[in-house]
Amino acid sequence: MKREIIYRIFSHLPELETDRLLLRRMRVSDADDMYAYAHRADVTKYLTWSPHPNHAYTVDYLQYLASRYRVGDFYDWGVTLRDSGRMIGTCGFTSFELSHNAAQVGYVLNPEFWGQGIAAEALRAVMCFGFRELGLNRIEACYIKENTRSRRVMEKVGMSFEGIRRGAMYIKGRYCDVGVCSILRDEFSALSEK
Repeated sequence: MKREIIYRIFSHLPELETDRLLLRRMRVSDADDMYAYAHRADVTKYLTWSPHPNHAYTVDYLQYLASRYRVGDFYDWGVTLRDSGRMIGTCGFTSFELSHNAAQVGYVLNPEFWGQGIAAEALRAVMCFGFRELGLNRIEACYIKENTRSRRVMEKVGMSFEGIRRGAMYIKGRYCDVGVCSILRDEFSALSEK
């Protein structure tokens, strides 16, 4: 896959629908919804980014994302509830290895909606898009070792645990062990047929 194709596709980010969710481009009007979870230390504890310090920071961040969406170099969807339109998190691709037709995915969700299968539902939609529309062969996800909740989401969508990369990331002043899970296109196809 060529980078130009990625830019073309993501500069016109397609909406993805599931039973309960609409995954769409994030907007500045989502600032209240995003700030509701992005300012919380319990949400960002196992993420590479720190809590948003104030609402204005969230607004600025969403304005910045608008420019990245325009050029097609941002690959994350806002996860919204279909019935209310409320944005409750994000899910998407964090990086691509284009020469290998592989990508890494990530997600974050408002704790109010933890334990309801929503992260897995959103992740499954993104993986389906990656395999069917982008022609990926491999999708992986990483998690800080202590974040067992995130690993459960990965396994729920059919990813296999590959191992722990010891001291692989320096995050928030410490080296963290990082777990890796992945799924291949033929594995995802077999699961989808069941």
